[in-house]
Amino acid sequence: MMLSLGLFVFMRQTTPYQSMGRNIDYRWPTNSRVGLRPSAQFLGVDSEKITLSGVLLPELTGGRLSLLALEVMADQGKAWPLVEGSGMIYGMFVIESLSQTGALFFEDGSARRIEFTLNLLRVDESLTAMFGDLQQQADELLGKATSITGKAQSAIGGLFS
Repeated sequence: MMLSLGLFVFMRQTTPYQSMGRNIDYRWPTNSRVGLRPSAQFLGVDSEKITLSGVLLPELTGGRLSLLALEVMADQGKAWPLVEGSGMIYGMFVIESLSQTGALFFEDGSARRIEFTLNLLRVDESLTAMFGDLQQQADELLGKATSITGKAQSAIGGLFS
């Protein structure tokens, strides 16, 4: 595993990326002063963005289905945890944009080569806030699993009575 965004896993066999850029901005507004350089004041961290770029060769790696899964995630408008294969936790990110360019087409019109760029924007305040979000998501999943288990037990019990 190279990286995971929520439950979507980037790995060499499916959706490998060839470059990863990370940009963190900081807020330093300035005030003009007479005869002196402007004074600057640190207001804190601004936006953090990560850009993943890569080339997919559908005969060897993932293809349009992998990118379609990312589109579905983006359409949900949710934040997803971004975790590197080494264990580094980046935070909660939303998919800001996904661009794809197909080239070298087969006879049916599908691309032999797909270049993609995925832009992510960090939306959590801190890692501690992220763990709170993950706890909420885990609680929701547990509630759904419990509900499904109860329904399955009722259905099985109904078969034997």
